[in-house]
Amino acid sequence: MSIVNRGPTLTQQTTEQLRQAIIKGDLPAGSLHSATALGEWLGVSRTPVREATAELARLGLVAIEPNRGIRVLETNIESLIDGFELRLIIEVPLARKAALNPDDNARQKLSSHFSAFEEAADSDDAEATLRADRDFHSAILEMAGNARAIEVLQEQRNMVLQTGVGTVPTSRTCRDCFDDHVDVFNAIMVSDPEAAATAMQRHIRNTADLLIKQETRQRPEFGEQDLTARLSWLTA
Repeated sequence: MSIVNRGPTLTQQTTEQLRQAIIKGDLPAGSLHSATALGEWLGVSRTPVREATAELARLGLVAIEPNRGIRVLETNIESLIDGFELRLIIEVPLARKAALNPDDNARQKLSSHFSAFEEAADSDDAEATLRADRDFHSAILEMAGNARAIEVLQEQRNMVLQTGVGTVPTSRTCRDCFDDHVDVFNAIMVSDPEAAATAMQRHIRNTADLLIKQETRQRPEFGEQDLTARLSWLTA
């Protein structure tokens, strides 16, 4: 029996079109829209628009206001900091644990993901680089043997991919992003748990600093947050 390859549904296409419109500013933050108006704009009925906006609301891109419409949301500084705090809590000790894993197959798999990450970075494809970045971090968590951590952080990383709130290519190149992971990879591969934890903390803090500075250029109130003070209680 042949396998039927199904393309994206109308709802999935509508979700992607609306996501891109929000990222590009065609639907600016703060703007309010009806499902009917968005449907007419995209040439679809209200049903896929409603289903698409429900998914975008889950991602934090829009808010559905009863009897009013669909409000495009701005990036929330608190949600960004919460996400990085969560990553520091989970990924730093698990990087240490991954470095203690003696399994050669696990190391080979991590090395394969790292090579794929470098290949994506060298292609200068921002979305491919961010996906490879996500997969590399997931491989570290898998090497640490914590499936639940993968689930928790996958949602946060997918949100970055879906919302477009990332440092590549706005604040650093694809290659810069890859290079920022080299010390993490090397420490794990030479089985140095303390160096792995320190490198992971440095990497996450660096990404947080870049992202907050990046968003501050668009929204000055982001600069009012002292990121160092907010995350100071977290140490490797």
